[in-house]
Amino acid sequence: MLTSVIWIAAAAFGLALLLNLYRLIAGPTVPDRIIALDTAYINSIALLVLYGIHEETTLYFEVALLIAVFGFVSTAMLAKYLLRGDIIE
Repeated sequence: MLTSVIWIAAAAFGLALLLNLYRLIAGPTVPDRIIALDTAYINSIALLVLYGIHEETTLYFEVALLIAVFGFVSTAMLAKYLLRGDIIE
């Protein structure tokens, strides 16, 4: 039962990643592309957690945590760049 639920959830998150890729490529504005990139890393975190549950190992949870930290920092950096035009003051 759990295996089938994991596969259904992985398929849903995989579809969401494909839709994010479309928005990342065809996004009319830069903020749309940044939001698509932010959503893509969140979906990749979800896929890694699902795979970690499936494999019953904690290694993928640690990788997901690293992706979350880097994703947060990159989103904050890109938002600051859009607001001020530079990253370092």
